[in-house]
Amino acid sequence: MVEVAPHQTDVAPPQSPPAPAELLGARANPLDSPFVRELIKQWRAQDMHGAWDGKSDLQLLDPYILDKERRREIPMLGDPDPETIWRLELFYNAVALAIERETGVMVTPLMKMHHEGFGRMILAAGRLIVVNKQLRDVHRFGFGSLEKLAEDGEKLVANGIDMIKTYPEVANYG
Repeated sequence: MVEVAPHQTDVAPPQSPPAPAELLGARANPLDSPFVRELIKQWRAQDMHGAWDGKSDLQLLDPYILDKERRREIPMLGDPDPETIWRLELFYNAVALAIERETGVMVTPLMKMHHEGFGRMILAAGRLIVVNKQLRDVHRFGFGSLEKLAEDGEKLVANGIDMIKTYPEVANYG
C-alpha cells in the first residue's frame, strides 16, 4: 500500500505576476527595450535641422527622468508647459507605434488636455481603445529612472497588443 504524504498535492503552485525585469525581457540595459528605441526614434524624427545630432540617446531621454530631487523642484500645482505636453505626446506616440509595429494595426493617439494639467490619453486601433490613460499632474510627467520609463512603456505596449489580440475584429474594423 502506497501512502501519500499530506503535503503532496497535484495542484500547481500559483503563478506570481512577472517581475519588472521579466517585462523588459530580462534586458540589463533599458536602452535595449523596443519601446525605448521607438521613443528615441520619435525624438530623432522631430529634429529636422540636426540640432540634436551630437546628443546621445541618454541626453534625449533625460527630460523624462525625474528623480526625487528634480521632482521636488517642480511645484505641486501648476500648468504644464508646451515642452512637457510635447514630451507626453512623444511618449504615447512611441507606445502607439510600438503596438503598430508588433500587430500591423494602425494605432492613433488622441489626447484631451485641460490647461491645468489633467485629461485623458487614448490610443485607438480601428474602433478599439487599446490604451486608456487618465492624466493628472501632467506638469510633473516623468519617471524615477530610465528602468521605470522602459518598464512602464513596455507595460502599456504589452497591454495594447493584448487588447488587439483579444478583439481583432474590432481593431481591424473598417
